Amino acid sequence: MPKVKIYFSNRQKQVKLPEGLRTNIRKCCEEALSAEQIEVDSEVSVTVVDNAEIKKLNREHRDKDKVTDVLSFPMGADGEYDINPDTGRIMLGDIVISASKAEDQAKEYGHSLMRELCFLTTHSMFHLLGYDHEVSVEEEKIMFDKQNMVLEKLGITR
Repeated sequence: MPKVKIYFSNRQKQVKLPEGLRTNIRKCCEEALSAEQIEVDSEVSVTVVDNAEIKKLNREHRDKDKVTDVLSFPMGADGEYDINPDTGRIMLGDIVISASKAEDQAKEYGHSLMRELCFLTTHSMFHLLGYDHEVSVEEEKIMFDKQNMVLEKLGITR
């Protein structure tokens, strides 16, 4: 199984993040790569922010002036990625998650904050790997089936 180096940063103070989150994030990323049969080591930046910061990023990068749960910033296209010259790993991109929005959604859906953060990470990983659920209903189904498969394999269920 490919190894994923996670560059993790928590830039918010409103929500206490669950113990073991970084490990689970890494496992979600590795399983997503495995599901796509990507057998090379890679790296991903995962940053947890507050609603104000994610709203600002959403406005700057997507022209949407509203809070969202997660943003994905892929560094590759069509399966082609830059390689970090220092590590030899492929650089997949950046994931930015709003902890407050994730906490609200976890309550709304009746599951743990850990499950919601892992779902958002997995969702974003498939965006980094080229999937876009906004393209078509078919693409959305494929992406969501893959997400569910990864979370079920890891035992991260609702």
